[in-house]
Amino acid sequence: MTTDVISTGIGTIRTGVLGGGFMARVHAAAAQAAGSPIIALASSTPDRAAAAASRLGAARVEPDAAALIAASDIDVVHVCTPNATHAPYALAALEAGRHVVCEKPLATTAADARRLVEAAAHAGVIAAVPFVYRYHPMVREARARVARGDVGTLLSVQGAYLQDWMLAASDDDWRADAATGGPSRAFADIGSHLCDLLEFVAGERIARLTAVTRRVFDRRAEHEVDNEDIAGILAELASGAVATLLVSQMAPGRKNGLTLELHGTAASLRFAQERPEELWVGGRHGSQLLLRDPETADASSARLHRMPAGHPMGYQDAFDGFVADVHAAVRGEAPDGLPTFADGLRAAVLTEAVLASAARREWIEVEG
Repeated sequence: MTTDVISTGIGTIRTGVLGGGFMARVHAAAAQAAGSPIIALASSTPDRAAAAASRLGAARVEPDAAALIAASDIDVVHVCTPNATHAPYALAALEAGRHVVCEKPLATTAADARRLVEAAAHAGVIAAVPFVYRYHPMVREARARVARGDVGTLLSVQGAYLQDWMLAASDDDWRADAATGGPSRAFADIGSHLCDLLEFVAGERIARLTAVTRRVFDRRAEHEVDNEDIAGILAELASGAVATLLVSQMAPGRKNGLTLELHGTAASLRFAQERPEELWVGGRHGSQLLLRDPETADASSARLHRMPAGHPMGYQDAFDGFVADVHAAVRGEAPDGLPTFADGLRAAVLTEAVLASAARREWIEVEG
């Protein structure tokens, strides 16, 4: 198989993918859009790897993760495997001197995530986590407006990430098994995206929180479940702004209902991921629906507009923008807003705070 590639000052950036499911497809498409060939792929079995390699356009199949990580013709390893394997695979790739893109959660414990941050710093490589909702242009527009004071003093935040794919007791997935998915499911899987988006747009962190979680079914498809379906969080940001957040994988009709609304003394802003071309700007004496337009966007947003106004952009475009920034960082640039392993650690810290608060029924001061 031959693949057209783009030469850079450091040579062609070559990609290896661990995993063969939906996220592997998204990662591979984004790498290819950035001009990177998929050199090799490894999955859970040789048959699955061969089928995925054919679908994704990988030049070859490696027998296992260790062989792919050791391959001398791979520069960036994308880890798209079950959660419990993220930390060991990412660590092995870092120790081999590879740049790493690791799916969230970066690790199923904050301690492991912290070790990965330290290992990436020691290796001197780029290590990124795909909090890709940052790469919707209207998210960057919201962030710019908050940063320049358009909303005034931030007073409150309302956010949610709602899905329905685990609505029935017969709905099952490896994420529902804590051994492979980790001790948190709903919050670690999608609540981490919501909190990353909140802190990224607001420009400040959650300082303390109290949470409740609910597991609706103790068994799914004949096996026990020991992580949550729903999480509700009341949080206080560093400035004193109050946030209410709802995360559920059992909300009928909601597929990827990620919404973030910020209320300030001068204006409100609302972004809905399922309507990514829009940003609602609320005022006391009138509101407007701002549509994506590179001609009028803030510069931080305009650089991510991959299509002219009126041609809708979506999730894969956001992912493509993220991987393009990873490659820019590999080339020595410093792209604004690239989510790194430090952001993956932040998500792990917040996950542990949510679980601890829910278990102890008390407020938790969030580290960092």
